[in-house]
Amino acid sequence: MIIPKLAFRNLIGNGAKTWLNALVLSFSFVAIIWGQSLFEGMDREMSKVTIDQEAGGGQYWAGAYDPYDPATIDDAPAAIPADLAADAAAGRAAPILIVSATIYPKGRMFPALLKGVDPDQAVLKLPFDRLLGGDGEIPGLIGARTAKSTGLAKGDTVTVRWRDASGTFDAADVVVVDVFQTQVQTVDSGLIWVPLETLQAMTGRPGRATVVTVPVGPAPRSYPGWGFQGYDVLLKDIKSFVQAKSLGFSIFYVTLMALALLAIFNTQILSIWHRRREIGMLIALGMPRGRVIALFTLEGALLSILAAAVGAVYGLPLLIYMSKHGWVLPAGQADSFGLALDKALYPAYSTGLVFGTILLVLAATTIVSFLPTRKIVTLKPTDALKGKWS
Repeated sequence: MIIPKLAFRNLIGNGAKTWLNALVLSFSFVAIIWGQSLFEGMDREMSKVTIDQEAGGGQYWAGAYDPYDPATIDDAPAAIPADLAADAAAGRAAPILIVSATIYPKGRMFPALLKGVDPDQAVLKLPFDRLLGGDGEIPGLIGARTAKSTGLAKGDTVTVRWRDASGTFDAADVVVVDVFQTQVQTVDSGLIWVPLETLQAMTGRPGRATVVTVPVGPAPRSYPGWGFQGYDVLLKDIKSFVQAKSLGFSIFYVTLMALALLAIFNTQILSIWHRRREIGMLIALGMPRGRVIALFTLEGALLSILAAAVGAVYGLPLLIYMSKHGWVLPAGQADSFGLALDKALYPAYSTGLVFGTILLVLAATTIVSFLPTRKIVTLKPTDALKGKWS
């Protein structure tokens, strides 16, 4: 127990130098935990809302469908497999028919997509039930982004033109029954949702769909002409975005960590230089050189523990505040990324992240503290007692 006691006494005995190093190192603790938890929170939130409102438990795509190739949209719809049609009738699947169209709101022209969905579906958590009724008119549901870009509002009528299955152009008026809010831009921007059977009849595609969304849980099945897309495809943009941003932010706290470790390294060198007589005395009194090295290395390790305690003093209230109020993005910033970002980002903390960060900093500090002590191996006690190096 003598080594830990001496290490703690020497650490506290350094006074302001110890507390300054601990404060700088604590910034690394707080920055790493806050940064990583923020991106983890982004990943969880965007994935959850995308699963709830678009991806479900996965999607079956008609063989020719490619969401990144507009030329495939009109030719992609295919007959819904019997099993999926039965699931849809029981509310266990949500077929969606996608047709390219042009809308003419208030004398202007906008390209858009018509998406047909069953108003009674229970897979996607969007207000499709508002499409029920219609009193002989074609009801349409739009998101707030589409409403903003087109100038449409609840109750407005907009002319829509599309091309049916035979390639003939047709047009009709659609009444906007409501405007909904959502984080997921891919179910909002440039889209008009209408009842599935209505769109199938309008376009001459009875019993056909482009995508069939299934709920979370059942294992995917195989259907000829249809390919199942899991989260590796449906959430790929989210994962790539979070990974890129996390990597970019890591440069910041790696730099901060490097500065803190450099300060500790310099402090250890100066400490060994000023305490060479003490080192010589300890060796002369019979303390093995390994234990002397362990003494100085342990001082550095204890510094990281002290830094964690200092960081907890100001970091804990900050992290709790962020978890409750989030990091509010500037107006319009969330939509600029094109992903399901909310107006405020909420961090997601985990025990693994906190303890992993502590162990990372502890290991780095211990290594940095050990490096300057290698000089002790070649030190002669007589020279050290005289204040000299061998």
